[in-house]
Amino acid sequence: MSQENAQPVNPDDLTDLKNRMKLISEADPKQYHNEYSLKRYLRAFKTVDAAFQAILKTNKWREEYGVKNLAETDAVKENMDKARVLRHRDCIGRPVIYIPAKNHNANERNIDDLTKFIVYCLEEACKKCFEEVTDNLCIVFDLNEFSTACMDYQLIKNLIWLLSKHYPERLGACIIINSPTIFSTIWPVIRAWLDDNTAKKVVFVNSEEELCKFLIPDILPTDM
Repeated sequence: MSQENAQPVNPDDLTDLKNRMKLISEADPKQYHNEYSLKRYLRAFKTVDAAFQAILKTNKWREEYGVKNLAETDAVKENMDKARVLRHRDCIGRPVIYIPAKNHNANERNIDDLTKFIVYCLEEACKKCFEEVTDNLCIVFDLNEFSTACMDYQLIKNLIWLLSKHYPERLGACIIINSPTIFSTIWPVIRAWLDDNTAKKVVFVNSEEELCKFLIPDILPTDM
């Protein structure tokens, strides 16, 4: 969402969280989160205590997972056809992650490597955010040429977990295009894993005219 439309946080809670994080980051600068990040954690986790604990867990996870060095790993280099952070943004300035489902086969992937690639894409997209304007992302799932072999329930679970635990309030919109009839039997399973707030961000787009409400269709790749 844009900062103008962002749900406000309690100023006292924000001050409290800032003070707690100041003590932590002064001892270890790698623990630092800016004000936009602190607000996202407060919106997602509701209380100062829960937000503070979630930030500490994220910081520990980032260090142990080697987030900063993922670009150099084979896990990322070997999965570049699975998704792309686009050069252009959506209509309200959000970075766009484009995922062509046809390039994925659930029976031929390494789930750990592919999850690392997802994290890499989320990181690259977040770096492109102009946080003063908008601090969340647009994810486009293109289901053109989709088949049941493309459907990877574990990968979707991993993405949902990452967004909820380590990238809270980063998802602005999830746009699903070219959805085939068969996906109507799959969607209810995925929907059950989503909280209502996240589910509201998922939009099925059935025409170019509808897609134009979110982004210019010409920015979507034709070489993947």
